[in-house]
Parts: sequence; C-alpha cells; structure tokens
Amino acid sequence: MKYIKDFLDEKLEKYNQPNFIPLDPISIPHRFSKKQDIEITGFFAAILAWGQRKTIINKCLELFTMMDNAPHDFLLHHHEDDLKPFLNFKHRTFNDVDTLFFIQFLSSFYKNHDSLEAAFLMGQNDHIDGMHQILSSFHNFVFSYPYAPDRSKKHIATPARKSACKRLNMYLRWMVRADDKGVDFGLWKRIDPAQLICPCDLHVDRVARKLGLITRSQTDWHTAVELTARLREFDPADPVKYDFALFGLGVEEKF
Repeated sequence: MKYIKDFLDEKLEKYNQPNFIPLDPISIPHRFSKKQDIEITGFFAAILAWGQRKTIINKCLELFTMMDNAPHDFLLHHHEDDLKPFLNFKHRTFNDVDTLFFIQFLSSFYKNHDSLEAAFLMGQNDHIDGMHQILSSFHNFVFSYPYAPDRSKKHIATPARKSACKRLNMYLRWMVRADDKGVDFGLWKRIDPAQLICPCDLHVDRVARKLGLITRSQTDWHTAVELTARLREFDPADPVKYDFALFGLGVEEKF
C-alpha cells in the first residue's frame, strides 16, 4: 500500500495545481469572487457535469450569461420576464423545467440564507460516515418545495437510492476542501473534509479498480464509500484530495 500511496502522492502534486482549472468545470466558479456567486455557479457546474468538459463549461457560460454574470443578484432581484430566456436552455437531459426549478429553489433559499452551506448542514452529524445523512437530507430538502417537479429529482442524487452521488460529492469537494494549491475553494468551514466522499466517475472508478482500491463489481454509493475508506488510509483528514490523482491518471494519462 505504501507504493500506491507514494504513486498517488506524486500524481496529486502534479494535478492539484492551478493549471488544472481552465479545462475543468471548476473553472466556472473560479470566474467569480463573491461567495454566493461561487456557490451558485459551482452548484450548477456540478449538476451539469455530464459529458465532455468543454461542453459543460460552454453550457455553464451560456447559463450565467442569461443571469448577466451576477447570479446571486439575479436570483434575488429578477422579474418574471427575466426568466423567458431560460425556456431555451438545455444540456443533455437537463431542460428548461429543471433550470427554472433550480432558479426558483435557489432564489427562495438565498432570500432567507446567506450561504448554500446551510442546506447541507440540515443533515449534518459528526460521524466519519455522516455524508450519507448529509446528502440524503439535502435531496429531501430541495424536493420538499411544493413546486418541485419529479423529473428534476434525477439531477440531485441521493445515497438513499444507492447512487454514488458523483456530482454532489464533487461540489462538496470544491466548497469544503482547503489547501494552498488554489484549486478547491474551502469556503465552507462547518463540514469536516474527513467526511467527504470521493467523486466516483468513470475515470476515477477505472483507475481505482486497476490499483486495487475498489473490489465491488458495481459502482454505487457503497463503492464510493469503499474507495474513500481506502483513501483515508493514506490521509484520514483529507482523503478526497486523491481525486485529483485518480482523475488525472484516468483523463490525462489514460491509465
């Protein structure tokens, strides 16, 4: 295991660098400086993270142009007519119904809260395996709104349905992790980085299996938990930092 740790530490140092940002969806929130704008753009960039990274980035740029590149201000002060352009927004299975719902949800939320972190804290507990409850509670909270369409539920995964919750785990990595590399934001201080679960996408899954870090045959919530438990052996306080190494090996080096 020491060989694998040393190998991943080397790749972590290579990929957890500012030059990782421009080609990744995390480049979208990096265009903003206001905390709420970073949260909002990061949230949309994460839930739209299906397909090629270039396409994801372009669709996010299109979406936030419709918000005059001031999403927090737009959510708080838009009028009904300002929503018309969003009727034409679509990315893969994410359509205008989903777009308008999340605008409504975030608009309502930010009129009562300073930070989206509060929506994830509703299910918070201090247990190392507390992320199951955090993400399940977040999903239930979002779709407790009376106007929530059933079709939008697929865009906010929940471990209660055994989903690996790749996009939400990626978003939380962006918001919670803090180091001196300048990639992740570390804006949220009330969720312990040790509780984060590694985003288990196709590239990370493939590389982790080659390295013997995953034994489960399928890819689901338990697989992501298994992978993270192995990564905690390398760094109990910050296991998901190795997402950079696994993703970089999969995408850049075709490992």
